[in-house]
Amino acid sequence: MNVLLESHIPGLPVRRGKVRDVYDLGETLLIVASDRISAFDVILPTPIPDKGAILTALSNHWFNYFDRQIRHHLLASRIDEFPPELRDFSEQLVGRAVLVRKTQVLPVECVVRGYLAGGGWKEYKKTGAVSGVHLPAGLQLSEKLPHPIFTPTTKAQVGHDQSITFERAGAMVGEDRIRTVRDRSLELYAKAATAAWERGIIIADTKFEWGVPKGSDEPILVDEVLTPDSSRFWPRDQYQVGREQPSFDKQYVRDYLETFNWNKQPPGPELPPAIVENTRRRYVEAYQRITGKAFATVSI
Repeated sequence: MNVLLESHIPGLPVRRGKVRDVYDLGETLLIVASDRISAFDVILPTPIPDKGAILTALSNHWFNYFDRQIRHHLLASRIDEFPPELRDFSEQLVGRAVLVRKTQVLPVECVVRGYLAGGGWKEYKKTGAVSGVHLPAGLQLSEKLPHPIFTPTTKAQVGHDQSITFERAGAMVGEDRIRTVRDRSLELYAKAATAAWERGIIIADTKFEWGVPKGSDEPILVDEVLTPDSSRFWPRDQYQVGREQPSFDKQYVRDYLETFNWNKQPPGPELPPAIVENTRRRYVEAYQRITGKAFATVSI
């Protein structure tokens, strides 16, 4: 197992997110997925070995799966397809970096929910609705919804994303555009949920991001897609309505952190070796179940 906590490519402008380091190459971007993990919007000091490579490989799987259905930002995922000046940094990039189109990312997270969990469950208990979408009374925790719903949120630079209505999202990005990304997000979720179900995984919910390339008005799919960081993945054979579900995503880490007194402010606590290994194992199993391929660790 190998760990990349932070990438370093001198001379290139870089923006570091919670997990990804994004380098500006002019007309394109280089996105490097590190092994950092965040919880409650705090980057934890303990990395998860191979996490970035798993996220990258799984996102690439879905981009390829959707390739004929939707335009997306992925241009290249192999080091020999990258600009020559990046090849000196191959130890940091192989298996965890992608070259993508640069876009103006829409300031809305396009969340699709097929099951009632997480923040959606909390909102439903208070209001009977999620992001303004009214749901039948009497639904239980983790229950499958009558049909998937589009529940957008803000993209907070600091703190938590906030649930917003479809109408507010339309005011932020334009009515025609929000209808377009809503319909496409629901379509992609339905296709992915069916594929994952056949592999023994329930995709309870997920988020998509969309961006508009220079010289175009047409949003394309960007960022990560249907990974354990952006989705809730549940084992189908253990699913039971009315309780929290075992998961293949970082909910396992959140649940661990809830067991002791931490105010959810930086610095985050260290994760013990058993939690690190169990988290990695869940990410690997999600990848292997969904793709049908074995995961091979990357070299750094």
